[in-house]
Amino acid sequence: MQIPEYYNPVARDIAQALVDGFDKHYRLFRECNRGAKALFEAADWQGVQRAVQGRIQFYDERVAETVARLHGEFHAELLDDELWQQAKLYFVGLLANHKQPELAETFFNSVFTRILHRDYFNNDFIFIRPAISTEYIESDPPSYRSYYPSRHGLAGSLLRIFRDFGWRRPFANLRRDIALALRCAAEFLQGQWPKREANFQIQVLSSPFYRNKGAYVFGKVINGGAVYPFALPVLHDADGGLRLDTVLLEPWRIGVLFSFSRAYFLVDMEVPSGYVQFLRSMLPTKTKAELYTMLGLQKQGKNTFYRDFIQHLQHSNDQFVAAPGTRGLVMLVFTLPSYPYVFKLIKDVFGSPKEVDHATVMRKYQLVKRHDRVGRLADTLEFSNVAFPRARFADELLQELRQHAPSQIEENNGRIVIRHLYIERRMKPLNLYLMSCDADEKARVVRDYGLAIKELAAANIFPGDMLFKNFGVTRYGRVIFYDYDEIEYMTDCNFRVMPPAPNPEAEMSGEPWYPVARNDVFPEEFGTFLLGDPEVRRVFLQHHGDLLRAEFWQRRQQRIRDGHLEDFYPYPEEMRFINRYPQRFGARP
Repeated sequence: MQIPEYYNPVARDIAQALVDGFDKHYRLFRECNRGAKALFEAADWQGVQRAVQGRIQFYDERVAETVARLHGEFHAELLDDELWQQAKLYFVGLLANHKQPELAETFFNSVFTRILHRDYFNNDFIFIRPAISTEYIESDPPSYRSYYPSRHGLAGSLLRIFRDFGWRRPFANLRRDIALALRCAAEFLQGQWPKREANFQIQVLSSPFYRNKGAYVFGKVINGGAVYPFALPVLHDADGGLRLDTVLLEPWRIGVLFSFSRAYFLVDMEVPSGYVQFLRSMLPTKTKAELYTMLGLQKQGKNTFYRDFIQHLQHSNDQFVAAPGTRGLVMLVFTLPSYPYVFKLIKDVFGSPKEVDHATVMRKYQLVKRHDRVGRLADTLEFSNVAFPRARFADELLQELRQHAPSQIEENNGRIVIRHLYIERRMKPLNLYLMSCDADEKARVVRDYGLAIKELAAANIFPGDMLFKNFGVTRYGRVIFYDYDEIEYMTDCNFRVMPPAPNPEAEMSGEPWYPVARNDVFPEEFGTFLLGDPEVRRVFLQHHGDLLRAEFWQRRQQRIRDGHLEDFYPYPEEMRFINRYPQRFGARP
């Protein structure tokens, strides 16, 4: 970018207003995250949920405030190109010693694109690439702490780690829990664990990660060139104290904690890039976009994702095609075979019998964004005015877009611009998966399908349309729900028993012989639509036959209305210390 010879003081004031808007956002963001410690100590689980849900709105609120300020004080919509370029240069200068420069650059982009038309979205006006490096930003306190077992021993170092977090609620038996964690580590590494006298260190992120009813401690043991990552979930004991629930040592299991199907963490970070760098050293398969998103910095995750996506487009040549699976009545879904995501847009006209509209579908997706996804709902990245190269679209897909969503696309200058788009991780549709797997795998995945529905119900989510085509199977074999146009809160549904037919003719009729309100649900009907395959039916009825009875759903509703929050573990329950070593907790093996 060519530096103008003359600097306008208005450009400097605009840049300062942008920094002020971002700094206010991040101050409120950190205050919310710091509050998670007190909520965890007080076992205020409803408060934790409210904090995660409320925090999602912070960013858009601050962007709107800053846009209004720039309009009100500077008539931003009337400013010329040169002044915006100068404002960007001043803005870069103000970030020289900033602790969150990459987030501030994204904030600049968000404000700017609210003010000017997308034709201006080029490198002269927004940050296409980062202008400020985040590699060596100092944090106070540091992003991670180091402990040296050569001084205090392994158990002693772990004791210090947990005491340094300063939780006011004491551990029920921390020495017992640490002994169990070290025993698991020794069994996992089978003699490769560093010797006590070795000169190695333990690095631990300075802030715990809070989510649902747990706090998570992330760290790694370093011994020369060997690195051993670990995660330690901390829960409340039945008697009111704290305890370590398990230890996770496999990188892929630790990575599951950051899955797209989980709720975002509450973490107090002065330098978020430091946390992302540390986590990537533990979890090299996780992208920066995924980590920023799971740390509650969704806009930064979106920005980083889009940069990665543009880079992928430049280094690939396959075409966008319709996603495999049954065509949806509400969403048009396409994919790029070389990229592990699907792209979804809302059709202009929905097929029968859908009775929702565009605004309702968008609210459903926002509901999922704000709700605890309990490992069973796919998170989405939501974009506006996304430009794609026209040449990368297969002709058949382009015809579908023109036919089913003409109001959502714009074609010009060799580009396809999609006005509103959802992007989510690609999975294999469950209906296709069931047709291609063997009998044992079919039985396993049907059991997990039923478990997914039960876990969603416990989290106050009724999927609505439970057909197999609306669920996907992840690379780890987990069943996830991803079609949200009929999703409802459990507490908004009326689960009913079908009344007996007054006569045989009524029972054979295609029309119901009883009145049906909008939110009435008759679980007895589920089997008619879901269980046509005899083997699927057998396994489903064996493990989840209660899902076909209204009583199951009514009981779940009552627990939710009573304020009960279920426990969800992002790891197998058999890994929990209380199940793995029951005798150490006063229970019989």
